[in-house]
Amino acid sequence: MARTAPAFRCTNCQAPQTKWLGRCPQCREFGTVVEQEATTARPGTRTSMVGTAPRKAAQQLSAIDPEKRVKRTSTGMAEFDRVVGGGLVAGQVLLLSGEPGAGKSTLLLTIADRVAERTGRRVLYISGEESVEQIAVRAARISASSTNLYLADDTDLATVIGHIEAHADELALIIVDSVQTIASGDVDGRAGGVAQVMEVAQVLTRIAKTRGIPLCLVGQVTKESTVAGPRALEHTVDTTLALEGDRHTSLRLLRAVKNRYGPADEVSCFEQTDTGMREVPDPSSLFRGHREQPVPGTCTTVTIEGRRALLTEVQALVAASTNPNPRRGVSGLDAARVAMLVAVTERHAELKLVDKDLFTATIGGIRLRDPGADLAICLAVASAGQDFTIPDDVTAIGEVTLSGDVRPVPMMAQRIAEASRLGHQRVLAPAGTIAQLDHRSGGARVYEAASLQDALRALAATQA
Repeated sequence: MARTAPAFRCTNCQAPQTKWLGRCPQCREFGTVVEQEATTARPGTRTSMVGTAPRKAAQQLSAIDPEKRVKRTSTGMAEFDRVVGGGLVAGQVLLLSGEPGAGKSTLLLTIADRVAERTGRRVLYISGEESVEQIAVRAARISASSTNLYLADDTDLATVIGHIEAHADELALIIVDSVQTIASGDVDGRAGGVAQVMEVAQVLTRIAKTRGIPLCLVGQVTKESTVAGPRALEHTVDTTLALEGDRHTSLRLLRAVKNRYGPADEVSCFEQTDTGMREVPDPSSLFRGHREQPVPGTCTTVTIEGRRALLTEVQALVAASTNPNPRRGVSGLDAARVAMLVAVTERHAELKLVDKDLFTATIGGIRLRDPGADLAICLAVASAGQDFTIPDDVTAIGEVTLSGDVRPVPMMAQRIAEASRLGHQRVLAPAGTIAQLDHRSGGARVYEAASLQDALRALAATQA
């Protein structure tokens, strides 16, 4: 709230002055002009308290049907439908972000082609980064050839609106790639600036809501992997999706960060190939090793990505070191947590690794942040350090503390059911797990372990 400029007033005649004077020009008295304290307008005093009639009256909660289902349109990609809650909703606005090269444009072009084929209605793909010829080359590579798919390249908001209005009555989906490249001539600032991004997003959102057309905006990201532009952009849209993945691997995880029409913690998996983004309905096959005989230093676990259980393999390698400072390498895991777990394993498994090189990694390009993988990491390190093998059908699940205790993690029944489904019939789990299991456990045999030492003893029992 702006403050008023300092004012001066004569204490004798109360005449206002714009500056301090030694003598009042009105009453001709000396030393009577003093500065008055600046005043600030009180909050809430600028808006009239006279209301207007609402366009839609408030409804009683008891009169609203909570079972009324939202009508959805399938995109033809089961994994994408899964992450958005079952399909697209009329007027829904999505924001898809991801690092350069993650496959955002390829994924959306595939979805545009399938929606156009399934619905028989037009899909408008507007790009501010590529020409229609460049998009056509990508479309040919991924075999997108629907006659209902329309392409346009423009960066002016007014022209983009014109494209939408030209096809509005037949549109099933609008895609704008990307929101940071579109600018309005009525707003000052460069394209991608805060004012421009918010204006473009709000105008396009209003059009989508008014006409009931799903709209997907592509958002560029910063070096911190956050959406470029104002944070309010994510509040404006209904659904925020993040496409994650290491550029050195083909695995891509599409994660729902925000979703007003479905779960906000869902994850779907894709594999980036030469012919486009391929759905991976059973991603556990990507994250576990395939070998005839078990080898030392490997242990499987079940992690949770969103609400999906994924069977993954953790690997460790311990080797003699010739360096004064042995090397420690970590790939796909949190380095600080691995260092802690190695120290816990050294103490409770009676290992000496201070003079050994130690490397830990995951396979398939997945990054594990789930504490439920702690027990598998400790057992893999112990297996590599003591040169014994862990049977292929054994899975370890649990969080390991500094004291060596094994603590439970969420969704144990779902984790064990996934392990059982893939043929892992023996599970090392925290104490109290058996009492929490239900029919989804799949009949797997559970060995409870209250500590890391108990887990090592139970592992030895499984080999007997």
